[in-house]
Amino acid sequence: MTISPIVTELDLTSLRALVRGAVHGPDDAGYATAGFNLAVTRTPYAVVDVADADDIAAVIRFAGTSGLRVAVFATGHGGVEVGPDTILVRTAALDTCEVDPAARTVRIGAGVRVQTVLDAAAPHGLALVCGSSTTVGVVGLLSGGGVGPLVRSHGATVDYVRSVRVVTGDGTVREATAQVNPELFWGLRGGKASLGIITEVVIELLPIPKIYGGAIYFDGADAAGLLRAWRDWAADLPREASTSAALMRLPEMPGVPPVLAGRLTLAVRFATASDADTAAGMLAPMRAVATPLLDGVATIPYAAVAAVHADPTVPMPALEASTLLRDFTDGTIDAIVSAAGPQSSSPLAIVEVRQFGGALTDEQAVRSALCHRDSAFQLFAVGVLAPPIADLVPAAVAELLAAVGPWSTGTSLPNFTPSGDPDMIRRCYDEDTYAWLAALAARLDPRGVLHTGQVVR
Repeated sequence: MTISPIVTELDLTSLRALVRGAVHGPDDAGYATAGFNLAVTRTPYAVVDVADADDIAAVIRFAGTSGLRVAVFATGHGGVEVGPDTILVRTAALDTCEVDPAARTVRIGAGVRVQTVLDAAAPHGLALVCGSSTTVGVVGLLSGGGVGPLVRSHGATVDYVRSVRVVTGDGTVREATAQVNPELFWGLRGGKASLGIITEVVIELLPIPKIYGGAIYFDGADAAGLLRAWRDWAADLPREASTSAALMRLPEMPGVPPVLAGRLTLAVRFATASDADTAAGMLAPMRAVATPLLDGVATIPYAAVAAVHADPTVPMPALEASTLLRDFTDGTIDAIVSAAGPQSSSPLAIVEVRQFGGALTDEQAVRSALCHRDSAFQLFAVGVLAPPIADLVPAAVAELLAAVGPWSTGTSLPNFTPSGDPDMIRRCYDEDTYAWLAALAARLDPRGVLHTGQVVR
């Protein structure tokens, strides 16, 4: 798509006349486009702080007649590059968060973060099945699947979505449920923004007032032995428990316990909704493997679920990469330790292996576009693109992915693959799902208005 020569600064006046929300050009103070990942550059034609779904529809129609594209922005987690041929829709004002305790559902606007929903549901003893970070937007989470600390016991966020309101690429506001526009409903849950910009969702809540969860941190000097012990222990865990193990190099900074800063550690993350005595019995063998530097696993309110992974809460420049694994053998462990263990000079902040299975693999009554549910494990790596290691991170990520290549399925999940690269996007879907998403997108977005960023085309 090329920008029409008729699109000029004067057209911002035309665009402003079409929407209730504020429209910001590059010279306006409200244009600032920095999101959670500060390494992502966004230089859109304009930024629109939309007031409602009708605003989004108007922006899409304007873009379609002007030869422009449209991308969506909530928190900037998993952000991708946005160029001057694109209008950036910002959804912060879509802040509806209404809990219905009797129905055990919550109505959520596209600008709402996960923690807001957790805090609203907690007084009713209810919980949103969410990812590891609670500072992300709910819509971005569910549109990519939603894999979190309770993934083995309760599955993915998409499995609990009951209805979606969306603006498709033809500028039409549509409702989608399992009965109404079922193909659209299927594709919105896992297809990221391929089929439209989601404005509001209704999600089922579960009665989970508290969990037994957190992380145990061990000295990473014997990373290989600890990873073998974790793998063998995790193999015997019931589906009621979820776990991951992460090699971590945390800097000395506020919020990082001094005992963990400036050294390699191995964090064993653990979460279950089982009672404390049962949960402690599950974790006991892993606790006995070595003397921990810090044991942070305990009974906590579900609203504090972010403590399990302790993901960063402040914006930073980062490079993320992932791949799904068919198994986790001694060879896999040796490859990871060689690339990122104690004898390496790896600059990566986190190299995590997350165990899948359990509820994630269950057949769903209402299918979604979330693929690769049968994967055994996921490898996820994060490097901070800041001096003096910024230039070293991309090569370290490439080395790690190459090292685990023999055990990789060659696939990944959308929320762990923030990229506009078509080859990277294709890895997130099986062949049939990709083809269906592309066909639906062509029908609902004939001008290719939403053909930007992490979308299937």
